[in-house]
Amino acid sequence: MRYFFLFIIVFTYQLSAQPKVALSTVALNATVYIGTDAYKNSYFITKMAFYKQGPDGTFVFKDFSLGPIEKVDLINPLKIMLFYEQTNTVVFVDNRLNEVERITFNNVPEFVNIGAAGNAGNNRLWVFNIDTQQLELYDYRLQRKLQTSLPISGKLTALTSNFNYCYLLFEDKLATYNVYGSFLSEIRMNGGDFIVQNDEDVWVVKSNEVFRYAEPGLHSPEKPSEVKKIKLPEITVKQLHLTQDFLYIYDGKTLHQFTNNQPKN
Repeated sequence: MRYFFLFIIVFTYQLSAQPKVALSTVALNATVYIGTDAYKNSYFITKMAFYKQGPDGTFVFKDFSLGPIEKVDLINPLKIMLFYEQTNTVVFVDNRLNEVERITFNNVPEFVNIGAAGNAGNNRLWVFNIDTQQLELYDYRLQRKLQTSLPISGKLTALTSNFNYCYLLFEDKLATYNVYGSFLSEIRMNGGDFIVQNDEDVWVVKSNEVFRYAEPGLHSPEKPSEVKKIKLPEITVKQLHLTQDFLYIYDGKTLHQFTNNQPKN
């Protein structure tokens, strides 16, 4: 009987240490996978055009004069943000990818040279000014800055955000700011390839490994952010997207869907 219980303990530990198993895999021909919504529509970029494909149909937005799409923000699926770094422009499209608004920062009263952007809601954008190395909360209707951070040292690698927080990944740190432009926390790390946010947690992809940082906005020496390495099968993590229930990973040919449960040690 003692050996039976020992077997159960060892077997349970081995199960918890197993990598996630994909719920489904679907072939996807895309240059960049952006994400999948609750209705199973997939968003992706192919040859500088932005696509939405799924049960709702197939829709496309393209304006090659703007250059390549640097970032797509799906936080509001009814008003999707596209950022074109080459032409310093943000375009908003609706759920059928019809253009609804365009902000060309070369033409605003106070010129802003943007290196990254995110949707902050209520006619606002998170923008990173690469001339001043400052994060700005910008009202594009009023055409003015609402909040501006102090200058931030380092080379920006990626930006992700929601309506309350903005997370900036640099070569040596992950910095968090709130909607008032106030610095909240800084987590030192040795680089990363890109980041995504979900439920105020930040997921960092580095060298084909995925790490979840729990609520980095609350990080402090007294209460450091909990870090979990996500156990995955041996696949290439080219792009990653998170929803409340699912984790999607695109390997360049196939879109893998996993459950988004809390990772275990």
